[in-house]
Amino acid sequence: MSGMQVGGNDVDIDLRRLALSVRDRWKPILTVVLVVTIAAFLLAYFATPLYRAETRILIEARESAYTRMSGAGEGDRPILDDEGVASQVEVIASSDILRRVAAELQLAERAEFQSGGILASFGLGGSDELLRAQTTIDIMREKLSVYRVENSRVIVVRFSSEDRELAAAVPNAIADAYLDEQRAAKLLSNEDATGWLAPEIADLRERVREAEANVAAFRARSGLLVGQNNSTLASQQLSELSSELSRVRASRSAAEARAEGVRQAIDTGASLDAVPEVLASPVVQRLREREVQLNAEIADLSTTLLDNHPRLRGLRSQLADLSTRIRQEARTVLQSLENESRAAQRSEERLQQDLDALKSTSAAAGTEEVELRALEREATAQRELLESYLTRFREASARGDRNYLPVDARIFARATPPVDSYYPKYGPILGAAFMGSLLLMIVGTLLGELFSGRAMRPAAGGARVHPVPHLVMPAAASAEAAAVSHDAGPLPLDVSVETAAERLIAAGVSRAIFVSPEGEEASTASVMVARELADAGMRVLYLDLTFTGTPSSHMLESRTYTGITNLLAAEAQFTETIHGDLYSDAHVIPVGTAEPRRAMRAADRLPIILTSLTTAYDIVVVECGPTESEGLRRVAGDTSEIMIGVIDAADDRVLAASESLFAAGYGEAARVVAPAPQAQDEARTVA
Repeated sequence: MSGMQVGGNDVDIDLRRLALSVRDRWKPILTVVLVVTIAAFLLAYFATPLYRAETRILIEARESAYTRMSGAGEGDRPILDDEGVASQVEVIASSDILRRVAAELQLAERAEFQSGGILASFGLGGSDELLRAQTTIDIMREKLSVYRVENSRVIVVRFSSEDRELAAAVPNAIADAYLDEQRAAKLLSNEDATGWLAPEIADLRERVREAEANVAAFRARSGLLVGQNNSTLASQQLSELSSELSRVRASRSAAEARAEGVRQAIDTGASLDAVPEVLASPVVQRLREREVQLNAEIADLSTTLLDNHPRLRGLRSQLADLSTRIRQEARTVLQSLENESRAAQRSEERLQQDLDALKSTSAAAGTEEVELRALEREATAQRELLESYLTRFREASARGDRNYLPVDARIFARATPPVDSYYPKYGPILGAAFMGSLLLMIVGTLLGELFSGRAMRPAAGGARVHPVPHLVMPAAASAEAAAVSHDAGPLPLDVSVETAAERLIAAGVSRAIFVSPEGEEASTASVMVARELADAGMRVLYLDLTFTGTPSSHMLESRTYTGITNLLAAEAQFTETIHGDLYSDAHVIPVGTAEPRRAMRAADRLPIILTSLTTAYDIVVVECGPTESEGLRRVAGDTSEIMIGVIDAADDRVLAASESLFAAGYGEAARVVAPAPQAQDEARTVA
């Protein structure tokens, strides 16, 4: 079938007939295309050329740090965010500015901006002046484009006109008018501010005067006179009395401590030499000097006179009398200290009484101080507001007198008369006319051919069935295979599971193909080899291509897992068909649950799947069951090795399979001998 099918199995579209219809009518198609292209050229040639120019305005704060009004912070600066810039776009395109520019450039007198309109034709448009002015504004809007450059504060004023000079003059005039209007708006705002501040300042001066007078009158009436450190006299006296009371208390405590020390020394009979107050007495000092002299004389006389000598006895009597007098003088010192302590106590009591009386007076004055502070705060607030208004009034007056009102925008790129027109552009116009007319003519020709029925033909009777190459599924070895002559080739040696795994690792094989001629029970060899490779640290995938899925059933918990048939039938993804072995780190792709006939129709995908698996794993072990050598052509690759899983190496089917593989060009296949699957699982469980 050469085309698409329509209407069930009735008719088909003859694509060849459609192509021939376009080829047969190439002359009329080309003629129409050339006519349309020439017409487009003539229209563009005689069209009035249009010129376009643009002026760019930058919205920014023009006020400098030296001229900004005092007290103006970040919050007082002009709004320069997205909404603020978008608002300025609307201001520039407003009717007032366009009307001003139209009057300045006398646009209404130009033929380009004159149009009678429907209302004027019926005499319903009002006065001629109003109608002409509105018409001019409308035409200006059609030719004007005002927009903001994305992610910037730049506004573009673009205008197109038949006159190149006018195309540059209009956007420049609009930009100048916008700046003038912004300046006028600032001037009006400044005048309004000064007009409002003048009476407010006069009123504030009077309120400040009254507030300060109220403070002074209340202070005099309540007696809250201010002393040093801007505090009231009562507060200062209270502070002084508190300090004096603390000093007297400290003096009394010191006197009592000294008296107690002297008293203890006298009562206990201890030496008075350790009492500083006693030693400081002049009388005691003289007595101590006399005591030293007597001790010296007694010492001198003791060398020449006996102890009972009258002179020594007299001197000792004088010495004892001196000790008694020293203790009497110590009692005198103690009495003096006690008198000092009592005097300090009386002074403390008197100061405490004065302090209590002053506290009562200060407490009574506290309420009046609260009211006084309220009056002072009011006076301060009024005075600060007056100073702020005076500062703003002086700054506003100075700006108005000097006419310094910077606009928050500037023109940084003025429009210049364009050299070339932007319309008409011959290349795009002719190209669009040529391609558009050619496409329309071809489509019209094809539709005409279809509607005429000439492009239809009867559909083929019945669906055409294409043979689908099937994957050779594993089948039991035939009885004739056992009768194959053993002389077809040399017989390979029998190897153990461990030896087979070491052989595959040493050879760097990426794909190990196992054939089990004795039936699926012999597939235990491939399972054990896969597990041995996984235990050796290799990334191993076991692919079960048998008919019943017996090998993978010993590695998984169930036979209902998705597998290779689901992958071939496009019912599952790779990740959904790969499962983990119960007894090793190997991965398993079982037979699956898809319908085998549908899976075999996609057998051509099997080599691609195997190639993908070999790139993801170190080695892929493929169990093909009791298949024949012809069935290995889809799974064998360049870096693959074929092995035979056996239970009884002397079985005729094993010998026949070895000779068949050798005859098919696969070389000598190693025969891997392994125990039954049950023994393997029991060994794994015990381990």
